[in-house]
Amino acid sequence: MLGLGDIGPEAGLPVMEGKAMLFKYLGGVDAVSICLATKDPDEIIRTVRLLEPAFGGINLEDISQPKCFRILDALRGQMGIPVWHDDQQGTATCLLAGLLTALSIVGKDLRHVRLVMIGMGAANVASYRLLTANGADPRAIVACDSKGTLHKGRHDIEEEQARFADKWRVCIESNADGVTGGIAEALRGAEVCIAFSASGPGIIRPEWIKAMAPNAIVFACANPVPEIWPWEAKDAGARIVATGRGDFPNQLNNSLVFPGLFRGALDVRARRITDGMATAVARELARFATERGIHDGDILPRMDEWDAFPRVAAAAGMAAQAEGIARLQRSHSELQAHAAKLMREARETTRVLMREGMIAAPPGP
Repeated sequence: MLGLGDIGPEAGLPVMEGKAMLFKYLGGVDAVSICLATKDPDEIIRTVRLLEPAFGGINLEDISQPKCFRILDALRGQMGIPVWHDDQQGTATCLLAGLLTALSIVGKDLRHVRLVMIGMGAANVASYRLLTANGADPRAIVACDSKGTLHKGRHDIEEEQARFADKWRVCIESNADGVTGGIAEALRGAEVCIAFSASGPGIIRPEWIKAMAPNAIVFACANPVPEIWPWEAKDAGARIVATGRGDFPNQLNNSLVFPGLFRGALDVRARRITDGMATAVARELARFATERGIHDGDILPRMDEWDAFPRVAAAAGMAAQAEGIARLQRSHSELQAHAAKLMREARETTRVLMREGMIAAPPGP
């Protein structure tokens, strides 16, 4: 569980219930919280497959790597409904959206930047895949884990490639210059830093940010404490800084992605959720933010910018149709209008229930 570790299914249930509420409130999607009392990948795969007739889609949550990759790949190949691992795919989608707008602010192109990825768990492995699918040059990416930079000489990963196939692929494809050492060496001259590592602060030091290229972009996304405090990164010369927290500017929040994306997938009865759909959603979020105005401290929509969510749904639904995995065909305007109606009704229902005292209002600050 994010920020809490392995706390067991009973303790994790309230977190899943909160996620189900966000599905409904932001996406108009009815969701059921299910926590499994097993860590065995085969048992998880079998259980999820048995649940397929009762649900329109499955959101996987808080499954450690490397088994999260195996579980997702197996279920995507075996099931006829969308299966999504938000810790991987949702994080990568939100990251791509934020990076697209940040790069536009500093006048750079994803295809031509030197990029460092700190922490190679589920979030950054998925982000690497989505970024390279969208034009990032893997040769210009340097990834770091707890033992240092990833490169072809990392025999510890090579020996475990049966378990860490995705991580070994990063070793093979990336770091064309053969950078060795740790975070300090990786960040020297880099234009973008994307960190999903251990909770900070102090994972990234200010002097390492100072060694980055001018107009550097730093996404320090560890929760509950980022790898470096935003003000430290800014003082060290970073131009744009984002974190995973809502009390700092530029929050990268998966909740911008999964409610609308699932809404769109369900509304066209998509058989799966693809990286192409994730890309369409990321680009739509970036487009929405750009149209209403972006700057160094505001690169993505806020959670209360309700008009963003129907646009995400429509983007996901249209991408599913374009890829031939939708059972229903709907126009962009139909998808957006239908999603907006369901989302508006969900928010209004919640307000009525709070007003009538049937559910408690959220606590104040």
